Amino acid sequence: MSLNWQRNRRLSEFSTFGIGGPIFLFTVIETPEEMEEAFAFSTKYSLPYFILGKGSNCLFDDAGFDGIVLLNRIDFMNWEGDGCVKAGAGASFSLLGFKAASKGLTGLEFASGIPASVGGAIFMNAGANGRETRDSLSKVLYLDSNGNRREFSKEELAFGYRISSFQKMQGAILSATFQLEIGSHTRQRQLEIVGQRMKTQPYKEKSAGCVFRNPGLTLSAGALIERCELKGFSIGGAEVSRVHANFLINRGGATSKDVLSLIRAVQSRVYEKTGVHLELEIRILGSFHA
Repeated sequence: MSLNWQRNRRLSEFSTFGIGGPIFLFTVIETPEEMEEAFAFSTKYSLPYFILGKGSNCLFDDAGFDGIVLLNRIDFMNWEGDGCVKAGAGASFSLLGFKAASKGLTGLEFASGIPASVGGAIFMNAGANGRETRDSLSKVLYLDSNGNRREFSKEELAFGYRISSFQKMQGAILSATFQLEIGSHTRQRQLEIVGQRMKTQPYKEKSAGCVFRNPGLTLSAGALIERCELKGFSIGGAEVSRVHANFLINRGGATSKDVLSLIRAVQSRVYEKTGVHLELEIRILGSFHA
């Protein structure tokens, strides 16, 4: 087995923001065995690695990444009966939600329209409409950076608001099993969720999804930003969405520094006006920090 390592690729190719610089080495991972090989390569040459899913929920540095980027395309869905489905970490989380609802299964309707891979959704415990990824999760197959595989039950893992145990672990999610239930009107509910998102979120713009965590159960980051009259506020090519204030968009030619400066400006204005410090929901890959 030999991975197809590529040069002259850029993170912007794989970013929903459309931002990011050159990658030292890039490859596509399609099997668990290839992930093992990539980790062994990383260890042998002391190269840092970054695992990509759908490229959402991230801000990549224009300076690029001086390591190896692994695009996780372990992509499969096995419907095992009784509402049980096993999916590869590189499978589309949105497509998984659509297929589940089309089979009359409930639990993942909220996933429809979320631009994440299954692995990314678990890593961030993605959620919407009162549901989170962990709610229907049963178990996760994981490969640590030393090449050891382990299957975790949900009970062995810790999840919180956009938090999971995997954020403190070195390795990669390979696949996951979800336990769904027979539901009624699942397809209708799913279409309602997608329709509402299309109306209230800037889906046609280049963004990374919601940038800031909601600071509390009754406090919305988007509402706080809008209250501070920041909709449409821009720095360089980065702008606070006029549709949903918790989305920052690349309106054309935005750099990572533009987005980072806009993040800091929004945090500063919201803290000054409300006393609330907005924490980031998106991940930042690079030498800078917010």
